[in-house]
Amino acid sequence: MNTIKNFEDLYQRVVCSGRHARIAVANAKDEATQEAIRLIKDHQLADVVCIEESTPEATASQAVALIRRGEADVLMKGLIGTDQLLRAILNKENGLLPPGNIMTHMALAEVPTYHKLLLMTDVAVIPYPTHEQRIQQVRYAADICHKMGISEPRIALLHCAEHGGKQFPFVDGYADIIQQGKDGEFGPCRIDGPMDLKCACSLEALQAKGLQSSLEGEADVLVLPDIEAGNTLYKALTFFVDSKTAGILSGTQCPVVLPSRGDTPETKFNSMIFALASL
Repeated sequence: MNTIKNFEDLYQRVVCSGRHARIAVANAKDEATQEAIRLIKDHQLADVVCIEESTPEATASQAVALIRRGEADVLMKGLIGTDQLLRAILNKENGLLPPGNIMTHMALAEVPTYHKLLLMTDVAVIPYPTHEQRIQQVRYAADICHKMGISEPRIALLHCAEHGGKQFPFVDGYADIIQQGKDGEFGPCRIDGPMDLKCACSLEALQAKGLQSSLEGEADVLVLPDIEAGNTLYKALTFFVDSKTAGILSGTQCPVVLPSRGDTPETKFNSMIFALASL
């Protein structure tokens, strides 16, 4: 089982790939974005094209057009409204969401109390995933793990308990997703659930409950039940245990780095590394 312990490991993987990608940044005017771009350039990880037009809408459209023409491989939001960029991405005629795909958020965390990077979905975009959307989330997560060099990712379908019930109808679809995984629809992977967070990430917790799982307390991916659980977990990891994080949009024609204005240069740099590793 391949393991990526931290963002330094991920950075080294991007360096060793030998691929020199191109990142299009929409309105790179804020200091944190500029510092992240400087780090990317200093490490010679990618070419960066900064786009600035007369209006935010025009900037977003031009950045998306650059991707559509094949002149850039990753799209990144700078000092521009998230809604303005998303409107350009989701434009049905000239956007970046292929028919049949969903757009979902993938967060990556380096947690001091866990021994490897942890991928989570969805903490920012889809409020309450349908069964079909959850299948796509699993597909995208498995694909990203494979591209990052994790040959058989372990994917946990999270819930507050090991069983569902009438109050939690979404859990009924977990068995179908597990079977799809066994049938090879997501490539090599292990999928299990429903399970709680501790059982997903701790063999000791699993054994304490007298449970068995193919994940063996070694989850690479947490598929969260809804955005409320996902966003709370994400913020708890950064606030209480000082986790390092990164995030991208998946399902789009290319990885999209969509940081918040309050993200540090390190977080933005990590997100750019994450995007490059997922190409």
